[in-house]
Amino acid sequence: MGSQSVSAIKTQKDRKDFVRHLLNDIEAFEYMIQNNLFESGIQRVGAEQEICIVDKDYRPSTNALEILDKINDNHYTTELALFNLEINLDPYELKNKCFSDIEKQLTTLLNKGYKVAEATENNKVILSGILPTLRKKDLIFKNVTPFKRYKTLNNVIKKIRGDDFKLHIQGVDELILKHKSILFEACNTSFQVHLQISPEEAIDKYNWSQAIAGPMLSIMTNSPLLLGRELWSETRIALFQQSIDLRNVSHFSREQKPRVSFGTDWVKDSILELFTDDISRYPPIVSSKFKENSIKAVKNGKMPKLKALNLHNGTLYKWNRLCYGVHQNVAHLRIENRYIPSGPSVKDEIANALLWVGVMQGMPKQYEKIWRKMAFYDARGNFINAARTGINTYFSWFGKGISAKKLLENILIPMAKEGLLKSNVNEDEIDYYLNIIQKRIDNSTTGSKWLIRNKRKLRNKVSKYESNVILTEHIYKNQKLNLPVSEWGYIDFHENDIEKKYDKVYKIMSTSLFVVHENDLLQLATKIMEWKEIHHIPVVNKHNKIVGVIEKQQLNDLDFASKNIKNKVAKNFMTTNFDIVTPETSYKKVKELIKTTKNSCVIVLNDEKLVGIFTKSDLERIEKIKNS
Repeated sequence: MGSQSVSAIKTQKDRKDFVRHLLNDIEAFEYMIQNNLFESGIQRVGAEQEICIVDKDYRPSTNALEILDKINDNHYTTELALFNLEINLDPYELKNKCFSDIEKQLTTLLNKGYKVAEATENNKVILSGILPTLRKKDLIFKNVTPFKRYKTLNNVIKKIRGDDFKLHIQGVDELILKHKSILFEACNTSFQVHLQISPEEAIDKYNWSQAIAGPMLSIMTNSPLLLGRELWSETRIALFQQSIDLRNVSHFSREQKPRVSFGTDWVKDSILELFTDDISRYPPIVSSKFKENSIKAVKNGKMPKLKALNLHNGTLYKWNRLCYGVHQNVAHLRIENRYIPSGPSVKDEIANALLWVGVMQGMPKQYEKIWRKMAFYDARGNFINAARTGINTYFSWFGKGISAKKLLENILIPMAKEGLLKSNVNEDEIDYYLNIIQKRIDNSTTGSKWLIRNKRKLRNKVSKYESNVILTEHIYKNQKLNLPVSEWGYIDFHENDIEKKYDKVYKIMSTSLFVVHENDLLQLATKIMEWKEIHHIPVVNKHNKIVGVIEKQQLNDLDFASKNIKNKVAKNFMTTNFDIVTPETSYKKVKELIKTTKNSCVIVLNDEKLVGIFTKSDLERIEKIKNS
């Protein structure tokens, strides 16, 4: 729907008009299949590159429209958020050196973006499945790109749902959030790959794209972090589904599926089933102006745009999506792979595209009519498991269990090579890009693995915010060198050359917090500080509001064996005269508070909720770094 002018469906007449055009489009599509009116005998590959824009401190920048205007290239277009842009690449015929041609074009277009971004307040363009430095405060309505189609979609979805959207993702960490707009969807950036198919093979090819989705995703994951939490290997899968989920209790009770989904079953009789099933399951939510009568147009020899069908299809987000297009009065079908994340590097993305296209082309004849050989739940389960555990996934593959690495190395990579050779792709090109995939397997290094290994290492030395900035900086540097992720080394914090910006307390505060209740034994507070090697512990009341702080130095001389002390509780000894700041408070102010007051820590609250603590020890650490 990104290219269309849309409006909300508000009245019964709006809905009737849209449905009338939708059914007309379905009739035209069916007529085109029956009369062989789709292009056949040629295949093309295309791609869409979603990118993030960051400022000089590697934080999201909302300069998308200014940068887009300066680039002045129609390959670039807007995205939902003002910190994202999209590049639409030209389609290339599937043959010879088409993948290196795609790499060259993408590199050229990205270089334009790099230059213009640098000239715009020293901004940068980054490829990242989910940008590590995103914060909840970035995902507010004012950061939605101010175009009618985006605001309309946001308003319609929220009105249907009736309350705030909820996120609950359980991974290594857990994330539970409420949010007011669909902008959480903009956390996701992908490298969407399109493969043109002919109508006669469409059923088997679409089903095959579903069967291989899990194994393909397992070697391509690049999105393990969201708002600093370590979640799924490809967190985009869970985030995208939940971020625009329209369902309420009544929808769940009749097993209504979310608008972001893997699908519900194999296609068996006609590729048209994909569209008719969607129309049956999902009511239209937006409309547009329609001038064309599709069935009249096609019978007069003009290939219709099927604008209503494409619009409805554009408000549904399947991970493998069937797309219809027309160019110079020639209609075609293509499968859009939507689950490949952006990054880690351009070479990684092209290798991912080549692997997927190769396995699609190399589909063995024995897997036609796949519903007779594999349960759909196996394909869907494989996909979810791959999103969770990436390269470590164990798959159910046509009745047998097999690890991701063995399935790729022994079955799918050879299949990809065979399929690409059959498609007349240059063998040196095939070997070059498949070797990038093989090295990920050999080194057990995907984008997600690299991020998690380095995140954990950095967290031993720096705050959560600092580690996210350092990760983002090194992603940018490695991408500029166009190094495949298997060649990215460990980050040595002492060699990192970020210009340190300690202007806000949220960048440096401790967020891993331990608290005690005001009626807990004082001895418990003492033991927690001893066990966790901390010098301050906040005290909360029954409403979970902070009411005091206990400092270790207060307890040094206490004798817990004595009767006077043994039964004392936290509120008997806590300090109630503590300093409170917000996450946006300046470093200069918290430094001054610690230096000029008797308190050796500052409590950080956001909307009256405890979110952090900044201590004298933190101050000494920062000053040491700044002066080194």
